[in-house]
Amino acid sequence: MARPREFDRDIALQQAIGVFADHGYEGSSTDTLLQAMGISRQSLYDAFGDKRRLYLEALQRYNADSISELIGIMNASSSPLAGLEAALLALAARPLPQGGIGCLGVSATCEFGVSDQEIRLVGEAARKTLISALERRIAQAKAAGEADPELDIRASAQFIAATLSGIKLAARGGASIEALRSIARMAIRSLR
Repeated sequence: MARPREFDRDIALQQAIGVFADHGYEGSSTDTLLQAMGISRQSLYDAFGDKRRLYLEALQRYNADSISELIGIMNASSSPLAGLEAALLALAARPLPQGGIGCLGVSATCEFGVSDQEIRLVGEAARKTLISALERRIAQAKAAGEADPELDIRASAQFIAATLSGIKLAARGGASIEALRSIARMAIRSLR
C-alpha cells in the first residue's frame, strides 16, 4: 500500500515555479528544486514524474494563473479601455518578489524560443487565451467610442500582449515602477 503524501502538492508546485522563474530550466538543479519544494527525490518522481514534467506543469500553472489574474483585472471595469489600463498598470506596479524573480512565461521564451515543441505549445495556448481576451476588450472599447475607430483589433491585441511581456522583462532588468507605468500609459494612449 502506498504511503500518503506528506506535503501539499500545490505549495510544492508554487515553490518550483519560483525556482524555475529565477534560474530557468537548465539553471535549476534537481537538488535546488527539492530543497525549495521541501520534498524528497522519490516524492518528486511520485508526484510530478521528473524535472521536465515538473517544469511543464509549473509553466502551465504559472501561465494559467497569470492570465486569469490579468483577465480578471481587465474585466473588472465597466469601461473596456479603463480595464485594459488597469491590467497594464497592475502589472507595472507589481513588485518583484524574492530578489528579482521574473515571469516564468517570459523566461521560458528566452530560454527555449521555439526549439522545444512541448514548451512552445504551452506558451502558444496561453498566448491565444490572452490575445482573445485582449481582442474582446479592444473591440468593446471601439464599440463604446473609447478607442480609435480605425484600430486593427488583432494588431492592437498583439501590441498590448507584447507590451505586457516588455513590462515584465523591463521589470526584471531593474526598471522603476514609474518607468513601467509610463510604458503602460503610452500603450493605452496608442489605442485612443
